[in-house]
Amino acid sequence: MLAKGYRDRVKISTKMPPYLIKKYEDFDKIFNVQLERLQTDHIDYYFMHMLTDLNIWNRLVNLGVQKWIEEKKQKGQIVNAGFSYHGGKDEFKKIVDAYDWDFCMIQYNYLDENNQAGKSGLQYASAKGLPVMIMEPLRGGKLVTNLPKEVYNAFEKAHVKRSPAEWALRWIWNHPEVTLVLSGMNSMEMVDENIRVASQAEANSFAEEDFKLFEKVRNILIEKIKIPCTGCSYCMPCPKGVDIPTCFSCYNDREIEGKMKARVNYISHTSLKTQTNNASLCSKCGKCETHCPQNIKIRDELSKVSKAMEGFIYKPLRVIVKLFMKV
Repeated sequence: MLAKGYRDRVKISTKMPPYLIKKYEDFDKIFNVQLERLQTDHIDYYFMHMLTDLNIWNRLVNLGVQKWIEEKKQKGQIVNAGFSYHGGKDEFKKIVDAYDWDFCMIQYNYLDENNQAGKSGLQYASAKGLPVMIMEPLRGGKLVTNLPKEVYNAFEKAHVKRSPAEWALRWIWNHPEVTLVLSGMNSMEMVDENIRVASQAEANSFAEEDFKLFEKVRNILIEKIKIPCTGCSYCMPCPKGVDIPTCFSCYNDREIEGKMKARVNYISHTSLKTQTNNASLCSKCGKCETHCPQNIKIRDELSKVSKAMEGFIYKPLRVIVKLFMKV
């Protein structure tokens, strides 16, 4: 993939998952596998992945992570070392101050302006000279597809005609503290749009009417969205096979697409498989909650999903959907 000179033309990033580190030797064990799979001898941007509080970083410190990072840097195997973060504002600032990082990554979008590290965290890291990368700028696609009609109408009536994706990306780029926006792309059209917006957007370019537009859109979404799941899938795999992100997505769609269509989608996506993965399979073990960046009470929410989507109509509707799909 990176042969014929392509390695010198790209920057590679990957991550160290703290929950897999039990002893010092594990750092090299995981890192060497990554180098082998990526067919490279160095990583340009290496993340300490999904830090949620200072305790996780301190545990890695006690296992020798600082020594390990410095050794890799001296050998040229790691060029830049940073961290990705899912947690509260105060803990984010503590982690920023805990080490001489080269960069950091936070979740940030117009719906999460004050969640997790938030705007104050973004500004804090930038003020310390730390480049800030943004993940979840479109909230796992939730800020683009299946939006409430009221949101589409608000964007349609805006003073400038832009897609919901472009508006959301431009909101990010309006912040001068942002260094890079990590947006998932599934087609060349998406790639083209991301490149165009990143090339054209300027920091501090929003007018008052733009901020009012996002305030209106944000209020609509906050009222509609029941579970703040981004679909990151860090909660997976579930020991009982529950497809947690899909269950939450279908449940949230009830407020956007209507109850019946959401139920049909729920059945199609979770219950018409050799191995079903619907919400009622949850055994409430709690393993998923230890990995959720949004700190969602997943067990409680799955109970709500099961009650709402698997009521008395669930079994007969499943039969009808199955027959329809065969036709």
